Amino acid sequence: MAHAQAQQHPIGVYLWTWGLLFVLSTFSYLVDYFNLEGHLRWSLILLFMVLKAGLIVAVFMHMAWERLALIYAILLPPVLVLVFVSLMTLESDYTLITRELFFKAGS
Repeated sequence: MAHAQAQQHPIGVYLWTWGLLFVLSTFSYLVDYFNLEGHLRWSLILLFMVLKAGLIVAVFMHMAWERLALIYAILLPPVLVLVFVSLMTLESDYTLITRELFFKAGS
């Protein structure tokens, strides 16, 4: 009877990933330490968050070693949701500006 063999990864991969997560977390905290404000602050925080999430998914959830079809099946839907939310945000801004112009013209 054949037994399924588990795939073993070197411990260095996990240590390197933990180190990178520590560095990215440090950068996240430095954004607050240096009192960055506005779009720069939120852009950096979101960038570091996405990088950390990507590392966790790739290494600890073993996505880096999965088939491309499985990766697309798991990662593509959230990306598409973000695209559609961005499109709706742009449309809502357009609608708000149009309404403000219409109601100001009517006054």
